[in-house]
Amino acid sequence: MTSRYRATEGVNSLSPRRRTVVKAAAATAVLAGPLVAALPAGAATETPAFLHGTASGDPLPDGVLLWTRVTPTAEAVPGSGLGPDTEVSWTVAKDKAFTNVVSRGSLTATAASDHTVKADIRGLEPATDYWFRFSAGGTDSPAARTRTAPATDATVTGLRFGVVTCANWEAGYFSSYRHLAARNDLDAWLHLGDYIYEYKSGEYAARGTVVRQHAPTNEIITLADYRTRHGKYKTDPDLQALHAKAPVVAIWDDHEFADNAWSGGAVNHTEGAEGTWTARQAAAKQAYFEWMPVRPAIAGTTYRRLRFGKLADLSLLDLRSFRSQQASSGSGSVDDPDRTITGRAQLDWLKAGLKASDTKWRLVGNSVMIAPFVIGSLTADLLKPLAKLLDLPQDGIGVNTDQWDGYTDDRRELLAHLRSNAIGNTVFLTGDIHMSWANDVPVDAGTYPLSPSAATEFVITSVTSDNLDDIVKVPEGTVSAVAAPLIQLANRHVHWVDTDRHGYGVLDITADRAQMDYYVLSDRTSATATSSWERSYRTRSGTQKVERTYDPV
Repeated sequence: MTSRYRATEGVNSLSPRRRTVVKAAAATAVLAGPLVAALPAGAATETPAFLHGTASGDPLPDGVLLWTRVTPTAEAVPGSGLGPDTEVSWTVAKDKAFTNVVSRGSLTATAASDHTVKADIRGLEPATDYWFRFSAGGTDSPAARTRTAPATDATVTGLRFGVVTCANWEAGYFSSYRHLAARNDLDAWLHLGDYIYEYKSGEYAARGTVVRQHAPTNEIITLADYRTRHGKYKTDPDLQALHAKAPVVAIWDDHEFADNAWSGGAVNHTEGAEGTWTARQAAAKQAYFEWMPVRPAIAGTTYRRLRFGKLADLSLLDLRSFRSQQASSGSGSVDDPDRTITGRAQLDWLKAGLKASDTKWRLVGNSVMIAPFVIGSLTADLLKPLAKLLDLPQDGIGVNTDQWDGYTDDRRELLAHLRSNAIGNTVFLTGDIHMSWANDVPVDAGTYPLSPSAATEFVITSVTSDNLDDIVKVPEGTVSAVAAPLIQLANRHVHWVDTDRHGYGVLDITADRAQMDYYVLSDRTSATATSSWERSYRTRSGTQKVERTYDPV
């Protein structure tokens, strides 16, 4: 395993589309069929089995969170509520053969937690590779690799992270995960939201075609539904491979709940017919924390902060739990100071953390785009499919109100804070929009480039979820060739946009620059899709601007 940390000091019911406005009432009964469908073929067993892989996450200098799910008996499938209490032991070693064991212990997996377990291991060495596995009833899980973060005061010369977002099971295969897992240079990987999707089968697939069916087949609403869907995703071999290769740092976006979620509801939620939003949101959060190697953080959400020596800290946002309802597009309410995307407490926490940071780089895990995006200048034939992707009116639009564009007072306050406190080297890492972008983040987009840039932003395209060429159903690259120049003409802070391709990113950080390499897949509907480098952009220290570079790291 090639080490990337180099510490030199320190110690320890509409047509399938992304945004669906009208939903029919989903079935609420949990049937045995959909639950069983969440398991691999031939998985029925009466001895404990680890059918959903193992994972680690949220690395610290002295520890990491380990996760697995045990299936104690054949009927104890995800979401069933069945199966006996089962003792699950864990072992951590410095070698894959487990000859140098450094930590061990045991936990009890119960139906109350869907037979998932988490072990928050401490007492480890910083910037160190470890191997771990779980055991139950004489059965061992496959061995997995993880890595701790550098010591808080360590001088670190390089960090490298995989970056992914928007993985829709029915729209294709998770080849992006497979290609990241094949690398031997990742310190961790970031998932920027939409790890799962909530739709019923066939409602949101690949250009309207289901590549592979998820479970349950109904729209997920209840705790059992969310557990079953998480369980299905965790059977994916490419996802299991990446989880077994490096720790994940994850945040949620809307589809971990329902499309266009906000604090009091969602576009894809019918109050009453689909229960209460309070109950649905609670069920989604419970299943998420059961099934993900993520520590519940402030206010029981995913906003938290990790540090990687003196080189970088990473502020992770929750832009769904506290936000106001999305404004009507084109309305003046996008500027209403009483409306928020972060909530007051989270915005104050973010501002304080950015100001107090003493690292070279300040990374922000951000589920929706913060750079302004004016799209009303596009031609009608491009405007309509883009509006469809973003759930906006198709007869003339100015902003996507689900992004920071719909909450301009929060954005102005945050960017003014960066400028007034001379906080440089802030890089937003963003998902959600199913396209690749490289952006400056101007204080005033209307006068840019005369207006200063307060930060930079790298937006990663979807692993599988539909983007513009998929909605129009034309060959890949066709829409981007026309739309990208028009988007850049209307948005001079946008250095590059690819509206059409699927893939992932690799973020490489040194003291001098933060660089994002963008990779694309040959075919999301193929289980053997190849991967190729598309472009790279970087921001050099002190500039707050993006520039193209012509070689991947």
